[in-house]
Order: sequence, then C-alpha cells, then structure tokens
Amino acid sequence: MNSAKSTIVAEIGLLIYRDCQLAAVYGLTDMFRIAADWAMSISGEDRKLAIRVSHWQVNEEGDTVECVWDSHPDESHRISYLIVPPSLVMPALMTSMKVPADWMSTLYNQGVTLCSVCAGAFVLAETGLINRRRATTHWAFAQTLADRFPEIDVVAEKMVIDDGDIITAGGILAWIDLGLTLIEKISGTSTMLATARFLLVDPPRREQSPYAVFIPNFEHGDSKILLVQHHLHACYSEQHSIETMAERVSLSPRTFLRHFQKATGLRPTDYLQQVRIMKARDALELTARPVDVIAWEVGYTDASAFRKIFRKIVGVTPGQHRQRFSTE
Repeated sequence: MNSAKSTIVAEIGLLIYRDCQLAAVYGLTDMFRIAADWAMSISGEDRKLAIRVSHWQVNEEGDTVECVWDSHPDESHRISYLIVPPSLVMPALMTSMKVPADWMSTLYNQGVTLCSVCAGAFVLAETGLINRRRATTHWAFAQTLADRFPEIDVVAEKMVIDDGDIITAGGILAWIDLGLTLIEKISGTSTMLATARFLLVDPPRREQSPYAVFIPNFEHGDSKILLVQHHLHACYSEQHSIETMAERVSLSPRTFLRHFQKATGLRPTDYLQQVRIMKARDALELTARPVDVIAWEVGYTDASAFRKIFRKIVGVTPGQHRQRFSTE
C-alpha cells in the first residue's frame, strides 16, 4: 500500500440495498482507489489525492441509513456524490426504497449529486427528484421506468446522462462509465484516461468531447442559492428574471446576485445559459429534431441568438456538434 500522506478531494457514497449488484459496489471502490494512485503518479506530488469511499445501508430496524464501511473512518462525512448501483433482480421484484429515498432527498438538498446505474434508477425515481428530468436506465427496463414514473423523460439510448446535480447511467456494467465520469470531474481528464488504460476499458464516450463540460457547483453551502440552482436545472426552458429568482428565496435582487455569483462563480443569466446549452447538446446528440426546434425547447425564442451562444460556449456550431456526436 502507498504510504504517502492522503488528502481527501471528494467522498463518494455507495448505497447497498437488497439484491443490488455488489460487483458494482466493490468495483467502484477499487476504481476510485486506483484513480487516486494514478493521480499522484501523474502529478508527481508526494501526497495522495484520495477519493474517499463509504458504503451505506438501511439498518436492521429499517428506519435509517447508516455507514457500514468507510475507506477513511477517522474523518467526518461530507459526501459529494451518492451512487445507487444496479439491481440483480428485475424491477418488478425490487422492494420499496422509501427509507433510502428519503435519505437521498436530504443529501440532495445539502448539495450532494445523486447518481444511479441501470435499475438503480428505480430507487432514484422514488425520490421524485428526476420528475421532468432526463434519465437513463437499462434499455430492457426503460419502458417499465417510463410507465411506473411517467413524469420522467426516459432516454434509453444514452449510456450516461450528466444533468449536473443528477447523473444516470444505463446498462448493468455502466458503473464503469459512471465511475470514469466521476473520476474526470474530481481528478481531471489525464487521471481518468490513465485509470481507463490501466483497467483496459474504454473511456466514457460522452466525456471524450474536446469541448469544455459544464460542472455546476452544488457544495457551496448556501441553501438558498442551491434551491434556485435546482429550480433552474428542472425548469431551464422557462423565463427566469433576477427579480423572480430572488423572490423565490426571499432575497433582494442585489443581495441575490451577490450570493449567487459567490456560490456558483457565475451570474444567474450565465448559469442558465450553461444549463440550456447542456440540454441542447443532449438533444443534438440524441435526436434528429431541427436546431430551431431544439432552440425553442431549451428556452430560446430567437434561433440565431441560440446559435451564437452555443458557438460561444461549445466552440462549434450546433450543426457541427451534431455531425460529430450524433447517435442518430
């Protein structure tokens, strides 16, 4: 074992539930440890930038979720990402997950990014947090998920859908894609690629884009700004004035602007543009809908303005992006 001093850069929680795929739980645990070793090798530093991993499970009484294993047990918990692994049984045989769903909702409201793999999306769906949101699951379960939770926009074609505060992955082995996606977010592209090469697996397709990926900050500790962020991610196509956003959290427009920029690093209008362009990129990759229609769907009434903003943020035109990354 490497004896270098460790600095924790993120904590990733893994939810263990009845009939879940333990191979994913332990595989991700190993992957994040390997990534930390490669990060130190690449940086040349004498300290290990550790990714802390903790395992969580409903207690015997069935009334709360407790930590049952921790890679760094002497530290106080501060979960950055919570992952729901795949299920080994069909969705029809999965039991109710109300207790972990309530716990996950609490974490989400504290700024934790929630993730699911394969049928883990059914557990995540019980929180209600992916209603009116795009999400993916195993192609064989997609219709069941859509029927059981009709408010979810189920996109079965995508291996990983990164929606900022919610990330869902598709097939039963898509935990590899999800794990590499999180490693890139936490430790950078070089570490992600080195980890993939060491494990002899392909990097996640969506994350190989040469263009900048919008990574919103949900861990700033400002609960009022977090509430507005979640609202913008869920209702991105609507019009949002500074005044209405400020009123939503009972702040004056001036105070709201100051708090929002301090928490996110962006002005609210710029933040909303990033969210809309993120959604537009998904639509360009996954559908054949005309660019003008996509512009309207993500909240732009002027298609030419949308094209200019898209090119400014992504670096290419919507048509060029579709030509390179379309799955149609």
